Parts: sequence; C-alpha cells; structure tokens
Amino acid sequence: MTIRRRLTIWYAVVLAVSLLLISWATYEEFAEQSEHGHRAEAGEAGEGETALGEAGEIIFRVGLPAIVLGIAGGWWLTRRALQPLAELTKAAKGIDERTLGRALPRSGNGDELDELAGVLNAMQARLNDSFSRIREFTLHASHELKTPLTVMHGELETALRDDNLPAAERERFLSQLDEIHRLSTIVDGLTLLTQADTGQVRLKMEPVRLDELARDIHADTVILAEPAGIKVELTACEELTVLGNAHRLRQLLLNLADNAVKYNESGGSIVMSLRRAGQSAEFTIANTGPGLAPEILPRVFDRFFRGDPAHGSGVEGCGLGLSIAQWIASAHGGTIHIESTPSKLTTVTLRLPVTPVTG
Repeated sequence: MTIRRRLTIWYAVVLAVSLLLISWATYEEFAEQSEHGHRAEAGEAGEGETALGEAGEIIFRVGLPAIVLGIAGGWWLTRRALQPLAELTKAAKGIDERTLGRALPRSGNGDELDELAGVLNAMQARLNDSFSRIREFTLHASHELKTPLTVMHGELETALRDDNLPAAERERFLSQLDEIHRLSTIVDGLTLLTQADTGQVRLKMEPVRLDELARDIHADTVILAEPAGIKVELTACEELTVLGNAHRLRQLLLNLADNAVKYNESGGSIVMSLRRAGQSAEFTIANTGPGLAPEILPRVFDRFFRGDPAHGSGVEGCGLGLSIAQWIASAHGGTIHIESTPSKLTTVTLRLPVTPVTG
C-alpha cells in the first residue's frame, strides 16, 4: 500500500470518528434538553421529539457531506504533498552505473524531501567519481600492460624460431606463449569494455545479413566442436538483415558459439537457429552439458564471473566473453537471455531489431 493511500485512509478514519463523536454529543445535548425542558406537557414532549428528529436530520445533511468532502480534501492534500516523492522515486529508478551523472530533481522549497534529494545527489556524485576513477585506472592499466606483453610475445616467437632449441625448452616457451596470449585477450577485453563504459567506442552501422553470419558461425563451430565429438546443427536460417557492425556481430555470435562448445560434454550437441520473431531477428543456440544453477544465472554477464562448472572442468577463459556479448547486443538495440536446466540443456537467445529491406 502506498504512503498516499495509507495517509488518506488514516485521515478519513480520524475525520469520521471525530464527526461521529461531534454528532453523538450534539444528539445527546438535544435529547437532554428535550427531556428536562417541559416533560409535564404532552404538547411540549411532542416538540422534544420533533427537536430530536431535526437534530438527526441536521447531522445527516451536514455531517455526511462533511465526511465526504473531508476525505476528498485529505486525498488531494496527501497527493499534492507526496507528488515530489513520486517524482523523486521515478527519477531514481532510471539511475544506473551509466547515468550516475544525472541529478535527481529538487523542488527548491527547502523541505525534507528537497533535502533528501540533495543528499542523494551528493551520494550519487561520489559514486560517479568512484566509478570514473575505476574506469580510468582499468583503462590506463590495460594500455600499460599491452607494451610488455607485446615485447614478451615477440621475444618468445623469436626464440621458438631457433632450430637448435631443445624440446623441453620449446615446450616451456610454447606454454609461456599461450599464457601471454591469454593475458593479451584479457587486456583487450578489459580495454574494450572500459572504453564502452566511457562512450569511447563508436560502431559504424550498416545493413548486415545476419543469416550469412549465422552460416559462417555454424561452419566455425563445427570445426571447434570436432575434437570433442560434439554434433552441431543449424536447424533454421531465415534471410534477415539488421543494422549493425558486422565485425562486432560476428564477435558476439562467435562468443556464444565458443561458450556452447566449451561448456558442453564429449559427444554432446549444439543446435542453432535464426528466425524472425515479430520485428526482431531471433538467434538461439542450445547446448548440452553441465548447465547453470538458478542462483548463478543472474550473474553470468558479470565481468570475470565464472560458475562452478567452469572452475570444476578446467575450461579455458577469463570470464569476459558474455560481458562483451551483452555490450555488443545492447549497442545494437538487442537483448540476450539465457535459460538453463542443470545437467541437461542451456539455451541462449539473442534478439536484434530487423532492418526493413528497401529497393
């Protein structure tokens, strides 16, 4: 129940009780005067009964409208008094990590609600400053890490070109090269996400045939899944065009397909489909495997988050793939939804707005 409705009910109850008490006291006063006035005379007794009736009629005609008007007035007053709170609540609901710089509205009249809005704005400014510092640190750290990683990568590749390199050394260098590649992938992912958070990434949008991308991703997934004996099917692929960036859309679909292969089981299956759903292109990819527990699902798009199945199976990855996929989908006006039944099936659904084909 809202505060407005609660206050109105309380006000109406208090008003009704007060008017009833006043009416009862008035009625009793008329009754007492009629009883002690001229009790001996029959005609005067009749006048007393008439007075009682008039008192009841006055109470009915005046008291009832007063209650109705009091309730309506109380509702109007509480609505007007709480309107700034409703506006403040509506504005606060639209605040997230990307809109922390947007100030909440203030009435300027200096009341408690105006003071509360000022306190919330100050707190919001501190949070925005903290997020900005974290983004700057992450972006600068990512840039600083790229150079030494590139140097180490080049040195190891140069060492591996030596034909006289012992087999044990070659194996060790190859292992180090894999780790450097993994670190480079993490740094690139962090740089991309941080730049996206600060609005530094500008995507060149153009009509993209999503069905062609889906077929390419299907072919790539077949190759990725072959070592584990995973069967990959593309059951439907309607001709659909979306407005987007072909490179990023391919990265998005490849991330989803890569996860479907990694978090699968030997001899499992992957089923892809691309269909039109109203004004959206709907790409789904379902895979067998350990799946995700219900308590994990809300966190799968968090950066660096990896569920228990990932840790337990030693699956390679840094936990940024789905975060990047979600950003790409959002940048194209789309959404990603994941449903999972543990030990059975995990289904990822990507929806992107369809672009009408002209000409």
